Amino acid sequence: MSSRVSRREFLATAAVGTLLLGFRVGDAAAAPAGADFAPNAFIRISRNNVVTIIVNKSEMGQGINTALPMLIAEELEIDLRRVKVQAAPVGAAYAHPQVGIQFTGGSQSVATEWDRFRKAGAAAREMLLAAAAQAWGVDRASLRAENGRVLGPGGRALTYGRLVDRARTQPVPTDPPLKDPSQFKIIGKPTRRLDSREKVTGSAMFGLDASVPGMLIAVVARPPVFGATVKSVDEAGAKAVRGVKQVVAVPSGVAVVADSFWSAKKGRDALVVEWNEGPGATIDTDALEAEYDRLARTPGAPALRRGDADAALVGATRRVSAQYDMPYLAHAPMEPLNCLVSLGPERCEIWTGTQFQTVDQANAARAAGLKPEQVAIHTMFLGGGFGRRAVPGSDFIVEAVHVAKAAGAPVKTIWTREDDIRGGYYRPMWHSSLSAGLDAAGKPVAWKHTIVGQSIVENTPFAGEIKNGVDGTSVEGAANLVYEVPNAAVDLHSPRSPVPVLWWRSVGHTHTGFVVESFIDELAHAAGQDSYAYRRELLAGKARHLGVLELAAQKAGWGTPLPAGHARGIAVHASFGSFCAQVGEVSIQDRAITVHRVVCAVDCGRAINPETIRAQMEGGIVFGLSAALYGQVTMKRGRVQQSNFHDYPVLRFNSMPVVEVHIVPSTAPPSGIGEPGTPLMAAVLGNALFALTGQRVRSLPLVRHGFESA
Repeated sequence: MSSRVSRREFLATAAVGTLLLGFRVGDAAAAPAGADFAPNAFIRISRNNVVTIIVNKSEMGQGINTALPMLIAEELEIDLRRVKVQAAPVGAAYAHPQVGIQFTGGSQSVATEWDRFRKAGAAAREMLLAAAAQAWGVDRASLRAENGRVLGPGGRALTYGRLVDRARTQPVPTDPPLKDPSQFKIIGKPTRRLDSREKVTGSAMFGLDASVPGMLIAVVARPPVFGATVKSVDEAGAKAVRGVKQVVAVPSGVAVVADSFWSAKKGRDALVVEWNEGPGATIDTDALEAEYDRLARTPGAPALRRGDADAALVGATRRVSAQYDMPYLAHAPMEPLNCLVSLGPERCEIWTGTQFQTVDQANAARAAGLKPEQVAIHTMFLGGGFGRRAVPGSDFIVEAVHVAKAAGAPVKTIWTREDDIRGGYYRPMWHSSLSAGLDAAGKPVAWKHTIVGQSIVENTPFAGEIKNGVDGTSVEGAANLVYEVPNAAVDLHSPRSPVPVLWWRSVGHTHTGFVVESFIDELAHAAGQDSYAYRRELLAGKARHLGVLELAAQKAGWGTPLPAGHARGIAVHASFGSFCAQVGEVSIQDRAITVHRVVCAVDCGRAINPETIRAQMEGGIVFGLSAALYGQVTMKRGRVQQSNFHDYPVLRFNSMPVVEVHIVPSTAPPSGIGEPGTPLMAAVLGNALFALTGQRVRSLPLVRHGFESA
């Protein structure tokens, strides 16, 4: 870090209270002489005019270390390029305003902090203006803030740094005036990320970069099947490896602790562990698919009831039915899981990339035998999260605490890519069975959809979200069917399994976006109508859906001629408060698919940083395209068959389409952007393939059908 005090030093100090003023909310008058001006939990201004913004969300590539400071900088009237950004410690002041815990997920970072961060900046600005008015003995109304200074009558000016002592004595306004959007200078303007230089030069500190004196490295031998336990261990081979210090038992398996990663890994390779495999050894994804299909033929928990779908199906002119299957998926972040723990009798310090600070702090404290306030979490940059670093049980953090506790030394526990893919949490496997009834004009009069898949929140602290047997995360995007169908029913089955499941980028929308948008395409074909026109008619009155659908179609040239052997697919979907439509142009040669171009239109409310929005939509498209083409986790005898990027591929540079992102201007409050780009890509691709080949893709990934990426 380029600041005079490193992030680690700052947070370590803050955690023991000597800089608590930097995170205090409320009246600034109690601050000691010589302290920085800290009007609230998010801002510090030093005497030398350095503005530090404390960000309470995890930066995992989504650009939040720029977007949130933009909100404060706008109201505080400062040059964003001179701002320093620090990760927040765990504290109540940094919790989600509605949920009450500190976390990053659900594409909520800007949406939930839009008001709070602007008010934080405005409050600081008003206190600085009041301090200058007091210093000069003039009317506050005669002053204005600009570029880190207060300007007054007669050309007078004071930097914020010169006003620190006086500003601290001003009362903190509870409802400071916010700028009219017409006055915005920063919000809405394309802005380069503040952390780009760090990441390009390699000075950015990710979890894997964390280090403390005397630190050891550990890797853990975990069960080959879920739910297995250790029966016996032969440590001799591991202890013979140079650099191995200890072999210790932990609840998750057997840890090899060494002075380097490669020594620890070689030691683990030399371990001989016998496992009690248990019932998890019977898991077979082919058998699960058959069981899911059977369940889908039976009534489930009602997630949607609109009219009488059964009666409308009987009276329909034509009936269309289909079944869709989607596999388990790994998160596969580029930075594998890791966690450094330094544990003492009264204190535990943790350095890691996490999305779930409050939950992790509580779980780590329980594992360490401490109180939550005795656990300090230093949130590092995350080399990808996609939900994997937001685990209700804090698996990789709790495990690291147990390893450090058993080793009696600071230990960084590192997962290999194979560990992550074979022993992590997964996007659930899904099966959908659908039937629709069409009238004589081809319009749907009935819609029945039965969904089968594991609940993400069952047996977690969030199980209260399950209402009448329905986990809302399983049916989102389906139970709120947006198309104009007078009779609709959606049912849900949530079978239990030892396979651990977790939210994955776009959560339930990851499967419902594919299924609903593929099936509506089937209905358009059955009705003999154009895919775009059919959607447009069924979305009458849905202004924001129509806005993105029409914009994407227009920018893609829907209906205009394409080169021979090319076709387009289209899809529209709303998630996380945002509306998105995509059109993809595709060709095939010898079963090799080329996605030439993807045109994306997005309405995410007021755009804070258009550069971030474009980057996130591009990233979501790549994520969705990778899963549609290749993504699958399969199991035989309880063992995950994939292990690394050679058999769990992601899209390569040479297969990347041209992506165009068009942002719908909006004055609505900001909504999610990190996830809404992902759910559509599989449907877009499948719909384009049908237009090309007449072959309807109803199960993913496409490699299962002999397709590959060109």
